[in-house]
Amino acid sequence: MNIVIIVLLAFVLDLLIGDPHPWPHPVKAIGRLIAVLTKKFNKPEYSRKKRKYLGVATWLITVGGTGLGAYVVMQLAMFNYYLYMIVGTYLSYTCLSARQLAIEAEKIMKSLKQGNLKKARYQVGMIVGRDTENLSAEEVTKATIETVAENTSDGVVAPLLFLVIGGPVLGLMYKAINTLDSMVGYRNEKYRDFGEFSAKVDDIANYIPARLTWLFLIISSWILRDDTSEAIAVGKRDCEKHLSPNSAFSEAVVAGALHLQLGGPHYYFGELVKKPYIGNNHLVVAANWHLSRTITMLYMASLLSLGCFELIRLLIVWK
Repeated sequence: MNIVIIVLLAFVLDLLIGDPHPWPHPVKAIGRLIAVLTKKFNKPEYSRKKRKYLGVATWLITVGGTGLGAYVVMQLAMFNYYLYMIVGTYLSYTCLSARQLAIEAEKIMKSLKQGNLKKARYQVGMIVGRDTENLSAEEVTKATIETVAENTSDGVVAPLLFLVIGGPVLGLMYKAINTLDSMVGYRNEKYRDFGEFSAKVDDIANYIPARLTWLFLIISSWILRDDTSEAIAVGKRDCEKHLSPNSAFSEAVVAGALHLQLGGPHYYFGELVKKPYIGNNHLVVAANWHLSRTITMLYMASLLSLGCFELIRLLIVWK
């Protein structure tokens, strides 16, 4: 029962305050650890085999260290019920990013509305991995829609699932897995070998959450009275049109519901990466309205996933 309360409080806290930059944040510490290990282990003079082994070592140190650290902190807080709940709620809150994702997207919307494309490019570059310095206003909008759609799974549904299953410890371990993939899981020359293991484990960890997100977004499109029939059709047809086995599931539903075509080739670290298009080509120019609608779908899918996971957990506990 404690986990149900902790996750609910964490979800509400995330919606209320997002992620204030000055606050201490375990995921930021995880990112710094990955950066240090990457600099030390991912050296171009090492052989491909050695970089693969060191990539696995980096994963073990990061994920194992995160899990151990979270477990120790929770154990130390157990002497007092209220302290345990406060610490557990805070650690769980740091695993969720619905509000902050919306805040970052809203900043980009504001810059585009003001005609400040240069600022919008910089802002979108902070939340996507692709090169953004030459993107048009529509491409900036599409890039933001894609990352909001994808992170509906990675940033909300997946961590909620792991939090409900295993509390803050498992939730933070998932965040370590996902952060590793976002930092070193690229298929370019620099990270291909070093990040291979991290990318594969992230694919496994997100397999079920991505498909649940697909379902929650379709339900959301129906509740919000978007084009649910096309969301289902495109969601079925294009859900695997991505280099990642999971990312297109949420993008395809959003593309169908909003009559957009997403995906396509993009530059990453100066290298052109060819990706298939997702969605039907309605010749619709992606605008702030589409981005605003994607944010609304993010919130609706988040609420649906919270309700579903918490209910299942309660039913299991009551048995």
